[in-house]
Amino acid sequence: MVINGVEIENSRLLTESEILECIAQAEAKANAPIARIRLTKLKDGGVRVDYITFTRKFERIRRITEYLVGTIDRWNNAKRTEESERVKHA
Repeated sequence: MVINGVEIENSRLLTESEILECIAQAEAKANAPIARIRLTKLKDGGVRVDYITFTRKFERIRRITEYLVGTIDRWNNAKRTEESERVKHA
């Protein structure tokens, strides 16, 4: 079953409103959108909620003269030259 774009395993264990609450709590805790939720019935009658978030795209990081940066758009000419002359490794 899919609810609000989230794949739910064993959705019969909770009502739709309870699942929506689980999604909201998981997104708040993970600070990321949720891709999948797995519900597991426990021996004591409770329900365990496991979730997987969507992966975030990794931004390239460069180290130039001991500084870690993501983009070079605000660099001066000396730093741009240093970056262009570096040996590139695949």
